[in-house]
Amino acid sequence: MPGLAAFPKCYLDDLCVHGTMTVEDWIRIGADLGVDGLEFYAGFVRDDATWLRDTKARLDDHGLAMPMLCCSPDFTADDLEGEIAKERAWIHATRALGGGFCRVLSGQRRPDLSIDAGVDRVVGAIESLLPCAADHGVVLILENHYKDNYWSYPEFAQASDVFVRILERINHPNFGVNYDPSNAFLAGEDPLDVLEKVKHRVVTMHASDRTLLSGTLEDLRREENDAVGYAKRLSHGEIGKGLNDFDAIFSTLKACGRTPHWISIEDGVNGIDELKRSVAFLRGRMAAHFGDA
Repeated sequence: MPGLAAFPKCYLDDLCVHGTMTVEDWIRIGADLGVDGLEFYAGFVRDDATWLRDTKARLDDHGLAMPMLCCSPDFTADDLEGEIAKERAWIHATRALGGGFCRVLSGQRRPDLSIDAGVDRVVGAIESLLPCAADHGVVLILENHYKDNYWSYPEFAQASDVFVRILERINHPNFGVNYDPSNAFLAGEDPLDVLEKVKHRVVTMHASDRTLLSGTLEDLRREENDAVGYAKRLSHGEIGKGLNDFDAIFSTLKACGRTPHWISIEDGVNGIDELKRSVAFLRGRMAAHFGDA
């Protein structure tokens, strides 16, 4: 059965921008959620051996793993070598915190970058990192992504055809997919259609449900280049209450022999009680589909 983790979606600004929450606070909250681990975000992880050691010890004290490090390398940026160096440091941090999976992204969909040139650039960057990942026993996970909280442009490989072009060019045991069903809606695609294209490469998963607070997905796409981070009309919601069919998603993965190593919850924007209900919902659906895995 997959491990169940939680990601501090509702606390990112508190952890990364305002400094009103510490990682120790997040660990204490996480210990009360009934999960197996806590996914960390690179924006609040320090490149400091003492901090990494002490944080790992705190996780251990609470019986929690740090299975996945959520990173947002921008491989379409001008400073490509700098982005590769950052991802290499995040791979080191993943291992130091006891994790086995480190996210990679393609980068921002800058308007002056062609698809062919962007795919070449992203593939080259990821391939250059695979020896480091293998040395540390870490799997790089490429997510079908929408937009990092602190990016101006949406994901270069947001469309599944571009995402699949990158996947097809990289065949390595330390590389796989972190599947996020909600992000497919934002690309104007059906999550199950996207899953069908990538299901044999899935190793981890984000469990999220999205709702629009106002307007339509078409309104959202018209606005996606106009502001840093997520559009105001978009909201993460309680898992099982949104548009995603988790029974269909889990059935598809089980049928092709893919049990994710970890499923990480992106929820909590409406409070900790909602996040706890998401944990309970996913525990039930995971037991139903993967209980004998």
